[in-house]
Amino acid sequence: MIPILLLCAVLSHPSPQTALKPLIDNDRVTVWDVTGHATAQPLDAVVVSLSGSATFLPKGTAPNVAGRAIVIDLKDHPVAPIANTSGYPLAFPRPGSKKILENDRVIVWDYTWTPGVPTPMHFHDKDVVVVFLDDGDLSSTTLDGKVTTNSYTPGTVRFNPRDRTHTETLVRGKQRAIITELK
Repeated sequence: MIPILLLCAVLSHPSPQTALKPLIDNDRVTVWDVTGHATAQPLDAVVVSLSGSATFLPKGTAPNVAGRAIVIDLKDHPVAPIANTSGYPLAFPRPGSKKILENDRVIVWDYTWTPGVPTPMHFHDKDVVVVFLDDGDLSSTTLDGKVTTNSYTPGTVRFNPRDRTHTETLVRGKQRAIITELK
């Protein structure tokens, strides 16, 4: 009886080797929420800290994570360039944005929304991974006037596909994000 109970206890106890589930996994990226030590990345990656910094890691490099960070593994899935025929400016650069990193794989921006002030109507020519750093609600309005409001808290991550035109307004709280455009 005791061996059976021990076997049941071992089987019901989660293994330390249990794989984490990614936050996002598609043909462009796999995104992980990491706390503490992380292993070497099998792909090029961008590491975004929740304090608002971003670092590019070539494949095979282990991220130096202090606290919680978002690791964006960049898959080798090139996409053809998309032309901006919208008549609106590109999403970035935009007033108030700060470019914090650029290479042949990504452009990473730091942006803080101003309460009640809409961003200019803009066109996204690149897929983006957005890591939100604060607690606030953003209202997005498309060209046809459709309004969608979403709440974001620190560490919320979203993948937004390219070929979108919209404006955004901070309608509650405060919000800052690190936005990684995929080349």
